[in-house]
Amino acid sequence: MPDWAFYLILCTSIALITLLFKWIVTYVIKKRANAASYSLFSSVLRHLGKPLNFLLPLFFINAFLPYFELAPSALLPLKKVLNILLVVAFAYLLIKTIRIFEDFVYNTYKLEKSDNLKERKIRTQLQFVRKVAISLVIIIAIAIILLSFDGVRRIGAGLLTGVGIGGVIIGFAAQKSLSNFLAGLQIAFTQPIRIDDVLVVEGEWGRVEEITMTYVVLNIWDQRRLILPINYFIEKPFQNWTRNTSEILGTAFVYVDQTFSVDALRAELERLLDISDLWDRRVGILQVTDIKETVVELRALMSARNSSEAFDLRCYVRENLLKFINENDESGLPKTRVLLQRVNGE
Repeated sequence: MPDWAFYLILCTSIALITLLFKWIVTYVIKKRANAASYSLFSSVLRHLGKPLNFLLPLFFINAFLPYFELAPSALLPLKKVLNILLVVAFAYLLIKTIRIFEDFVYNTYKLEKSDNLKERKIRTQLQFVRKVAISLVIIIAIAIILLSFDGVRRIGAGLLTGVGIGGVIIGFAAQKSLSNFLAGLQIAFTQPIRIDDVLVVEGEWGRVEEITMTYVVLNIWDQRRLILPINYFIEKPFQNWTRNTSEILGTAFVYVDQTFSVDALRAELERLLDISDLWDRRVGILQVTDIKETVVELRALMSARNSSEAFDLRCYVRENLLKFINENDESGLPKTRVLLQRVNGE
């Protein structure tokens, strides 16, 4: 058998034995873990399974490499390739480790509560930090691989003399990208917006679905997606309905005739709010906000736990107040009066 075939079979055997051992350990841990709920073990298995499939065989093959009786002309290239693959596999492992930490934080700080301000703060910062950390891991891994070649090291040493001028040129060329990156950094830590915030931007109402290093994704109420550059939220005004709390006030305007009994409608509003689970029992009043030539403007002001419930509550109040007016006093609806007078007995 040729030497290369023998060592290829040996490397394959080492890889298979390593993977077999890893699969046995994984199977035992999965049996003991509860798949129905979150656990650190299940998160580790889910994220680190694939990276370890590459890293462990490469590690053990590299460990046994000094015992291979190969010529230096064949051993050095093989060792170089193994080192590069180890760097790639280790970088992959680090990226997946960041995902494990993200899973842990997401499980600890869940968004399902009614008042989730703290959770949204932490998730916004985590999302940006995760992207920066993954980018750094990839950049460092590429740098290590390139610096392992003597030619690249010599070129890098020569380029150090022109790094100042090159930095200025790159700075001008990437001015927009740097602006977005700095805007993302500012948003992550000053937090004018957060994940799951309710915003009104460009006349559209929606929730912040994703914050990246360059853009923000807004999930519009009708399931459209509005994509905005991240520096938009630094340079332009917008409405944030959940900046400090998710609680919000909603209004419903009703227009009635001047002869209509406001007290009866006020009592009906109180009854409607009392039987509704959408009302959080903080504010619930009916006010006369304007009197015009033909109508009286009434404003029903009510509070809710969040903007979605406030919208549903406003629709519920409008519908039922109109129903009450129609059933109890149709003359209370706005009308135009015309006074007819006889002139000269005609």
